[in-house]
Amino acid sequence: MKLTDNVVRNFRVAKIFRENTDRINSIDFSSNGETLISSSDDDSIVIYDCINGTPKKTLNSKKYGVDLICYTHAVNTALHSSTKVDGIVVTLNMSPVNDSFLSGSLDKTIRIWDLRSQNCQGLMHLPGRPVAAFDPEGLIFAAGINSECVKLYDLRSFDRGPFANFKLTQDKDCDWTGMKFSPDGKLILISTNGQIVRLIDAFQGNPLQTFMGIANNKGIGLEASFSPDSQFVFSGSTDGRIHCWNTDTGCKVAVLNCDHPGPVQCVQFDPKYMMLATSCTNMRRVVKFYHHRHGHESVYCST
Repeated sequence: MKLTDNVVRNFRVAKIFRENTDRINSIDFSSNGETLISSSDDDSIVIYDCINGTPKKTLNSKKYGVDLICYTHAVNTALHSSTKVDGIVVTLNMSPVNDSFLSGSLDKTIRIWDLRSQNCQGLMHLPGRPVAAFDPEGLIFAAGINSECVKLYDLRSFDRGPFANFKLTQDKDCDWTGMKFSPDGKLILISTNGQIVRLIDAFQGNPLQTFMGIANNKGIGLEASFSPDSQFVFSGSTDGRIHCWNTDTGCKVAVLNCDHPGPVQCVQFDPKYMMLATSCTNMRRVVKFYHHRHGHESVYCST
């Protein structure tokens, strides 16, 4: 089934999970789309079976805490940041092709790591708080700096400086909190802690779309994510709804009234199945799975 405007409008809540006792701070789908992993402020990690729609396993990280959880390129390995040691990590991104990953910290640095070594493989000092992301081929990465500049680096020669520098109009009312390349590598999505999401061209840095109309009266960093075909962007909001836009036209396609009782901070689309997952930050700490509703049945559809 192809993802279209009408299909998006017909997404409905299919599963609701309440496995946590505190805020769910991040979620991530495995590359094969069969599992979802979540991390929570209660220091727990929960793995969900996306095929059967059931919780699969719960792990605890009481000593270090857990945030920014993400799968590595292997579906049985995940990476996360700590919440209980010095040096707060604000961005964590795994290479889609090998054991490299990026971390960005409030100490205004981006570090390049390799899963096979405890030593940092590269260090970049920046003038402000960073956000960062690998492109889909794992050859370059983008760094967003001071909520006004995007720099592109070749992973093999990052120490020579960026090969592209895109200066954008600084948002006066919000800061950048996240960055993602589209699955086709042509677009860069910039999430904020305000009421907008920005979309720029990944090659020239030209501003393409500014997605607006998100409720965010709490200054929360709300996650925005692409659909697997790069045609749509989904974002959470503090009013408990999911907003969706078309990346080509910039038009809002749908607002999903999904009855989240609190701010929706995490939103991701399954890379292989027609399924959306969200989590909210209220006291019920819920994870919700959405499927396209065909007739009267919720069905899994391969994209």
